[in-house]
Amino acid sequence: MEALAKKLGLKTDPTIFFTSAGIMIVFLVVLLIAPGPVGNAFGAGREWIVTNLGWFFILGVTSWVAFLLWVAISRFGAIRLGGNDAKPAYGNLSWFSMLFAGGIGTVLMFWGVAEPISHFATPPRPDVEPFSVAAADDAMSFSIYHLGLHTWAIFAMPGLAFAYFIYRYNLPMRFSSVFYPLIGDRIYGPFGKTLDIFAILGTLFGVAVSIGLGTQQINAGLTELFDIPDAVITKVLIITVLTTVAVGSIVAGLDSGVKRLSNINIGMAVGLMLFVLFTGSTVFLLRAVVETFGLYITNLLPMAFWNDTLASYSSDGGAWGWQGSWTVFYWAWTVTWSPFIGIFVARISRGRTIREFVLGVLFAPSIFTLVWFAIFGWSAMEIDGIGPDAREAMGEQAGALSAAVGESIPLAMFAFFESFPAATLIQGLAVVIVAIFFATSSDSASLVVDMLCTGSADPGPWHQRVFWGVSEGMLAAMLIVLAGDAGLTALQEVITVVGLPMFILVFAMMFALYRGLSHEELSEVKVGSPPKREELAPDD
Repeated sequence: MEALAKKLGLKTDPTIFFTSAGIMIVFLVVLLIAPGPVGNAFGAGREWIVTNLGWFFILGVTSWVAFLLWVAISRFGAIRLGGNDAKPAYGNLSWFSMLFAGGIGTVLMFWGVAEPISHFATPPRPDVEPFSVAAADDAMSFSIYHLGLHTWAIFAMPGLAFAYFIYRYNLPMRFSSVFYPLIGDRIYGPFGKTLDIFAILGTLFGVAVSIGLGTQQINAGLTELFDIPDAVITKVLIITVLTTVAVGSIVAGLDSGVKRLSNINIGMAVGLMLFVLFTGSTVFLLRAVVETFGLYITNLLPMAFWNDTLASYSSDGGAWGWQGSWTVFYWAWTVTWSPFIGIFVARISRGRTIREFVLGVLFAPSIFTLVWFAIFGWSAMEIDGIGPDAREAMGEQAGALSAAVGESIPLAMFAFFESFPAATLIQGLAVVIVAIFFATSSDSASLVVDMLCTGSADPGPWHQRVFWGVSEGMLAAMLIVLAGDAGLTALQEVITVVGLPMFILVFAMMFALYRGLSHEELSEVKVGSPPKREELAPDD
């Protein structure tokens, strides 16, 4: 393998690179040859996971939130990632922009209208009347629960572990490095490389599913604007074009490529949000933003532990399943991003203290998410009609938006903009924003996958990084082909199965990080020096 790597001009670990690439290629071939059996296998796996292990996902992420907050307020919060004299490489605004664009920018565009309206029309809790005031409150609470602190805890847990062990102990920039306190020098052997390979494959799948969602939304927008067919071939062409754009940013590198795209896109997204605020019911939305903070704070603890245990005893006699399609899907999907976002966040956060890192990564994007959902979600529900009196007064217009979302979730944002001035222009801008978020997610992931292979923050050869960018596009295209008419449901099945083992590994990171932090009182441990095996690594 080493001879082949040299011949191809690669700067990487040959075992990790070629094994990851080979497994991905084999999967693509199998998917191309037998999409039906592969889809059935993922469907059966997803059904078993959400039924029997949904509670584990919900408890696990809540425990990560609690652990991270404890670390931030503890004496460990003052530890600086990268040495006591290290300075942050990016200003706060650029740092936040890169967090947001590389994290869940695409997700907010996709679900900003669709999720609140979905919960508004079909409430998660039993005995809540659809389209009522109570349904509206629940819709906002659950939407922000899914994309607020808990989602960013899934990113922050590996991010902090990576930054701590890589920058404080000079371990390689690889997924396996965070398990040094648990497996010691075995991170350099077959076991460690197996962890790295799995992290790379999980990242590729997680990003591919996100690209799939973004592609569906772009296709829906182009259908609305130009009557372009909403078909698999159209989506594959969209992926091809935008992957080409992402590859250009990959070649430019993190500092010039991703940073520039992130700053541009965050400005466009904020502009879109302000447009909705000031051309919609401004006073109503300003009240709603304030009230939504209260709803989230009030309901956060009950939602964080809610497992819908009594679903089979509810008035409609339904089986447990709502959380499988929503909460468990979100957590499984997000955790597959965790190696990518974790390394990416660690890379851009060197020089910050653990307290700055945790509070910044958890709260800054979560606050933006809350404001985003408050403005888009409440505006959408107001357009649809909140409460029986309002819906009766609206006549046939009541329920039009929820009906459109029920028919096509990717169309939600574009159907929403039909109620605003300059609808066509704004719909076009939304397509551009989603497309740029697509590119930032793809190029960020490609750079990170390359780092996971090389074990270094220094970029590899351009053709090595381009390979991963093209691979993500190809995998996304094949998942779109697999999904076919099933669309979102098929993508949920794939990512839930892939997400379970990754979830278990990230759960183990919490114990590895605690073991590392617990040795900070040792005088022998110097900032920036690798830990002594007898002090940090497990006994043989």
